[in-house]
This record gives sequence, C-alpha cells and structure tokens, in this order.
Amino acid sequence: MPFTIQRVQYFYTTVKDQPGEAYKLLNLLAGMGINQLAFSAIPIGPNSTQLAIFPEDPAKLVQEAKTAGMHLDGPHHALLIQGDDELGALAGIHQKLYEAGINVYASTGVTDGRGSYGYLIYIREDDFDRALKTLGI
Repeated sequence: MPFTIQRVQYFYTTVKDQPGEAYKLLNLLAGMGINQLAFSAIPIGPNSTQLAIFPEDPAKLVQEAKTAGMHLDGPHHALLIQGDDELGALAGIHQKLYEAGINVYASTGVTDGRGSYGYLIYIREDDFDRALKTLGI
C-alpha cells in the first residue's frame, strides 16, 4: 500500500455564511498566485463559516494576505496523506496513532475515482510532534 505523509500548514478565516464567500476567497487566492494543497469550508454557528486554506507555500500566503489586509489565523498543522485507494488504506495510520495515545480530532478525505486518495488528519498541537515521530516523519 504505497502512500506518503506530508506535514502541512493551514490557515483559516471566518466569513458570513452566505453565497459567494468561498468563491471570493478562492478567486482572491488565485489572483495572488497561491497554489493550494487542500481547502475546506466548515460551518461554525448559525451565521458563520470557517474557510481553511492549505497553501503549498505558507510564507507566500502570509505575505500576500498581509499586503491585501486579509486576516488569517495560523499557521496550524495537519498531516496530508496521499496514496493508493484500497480497502483499509487508512486503518494502519489510525492504528499507530491510537496505540501511541494520540487523538485524531478531525479528518477529511476523498478519492479521485481512479485509484488514489487524499486525506487530512488534524491533531492537536501538543500531540503533533509525537504524531510525527510515531508515523516516522
């Protein structure tokens, strides 16, 4: 089961929960030349949405956001796992973290429909270095 695990940084911003907010941010980021490894939108309360940006180049995002007057919270850390999609592909990773007593407090993943997947694991900052060591990163 070939896969890679990459340490990634993410930043988030909170917007009103209304049509077009993700589009506006994604368009702005594209105009800044920010390539993303991942992106997510999660509702937080009845009227707000948290948009998480996983930039390929975190320093470039920080500089461009500062120039644009954009408020970002971060950097925060996550793991990006990419590999061959097969039954139980993520179980071994979760088993190692479980046996080390490390809690995965959030995750999200998707297959590409052609045999590969991408998976984000969020681990609390105080457990992150231990998770890296546990997974051999």
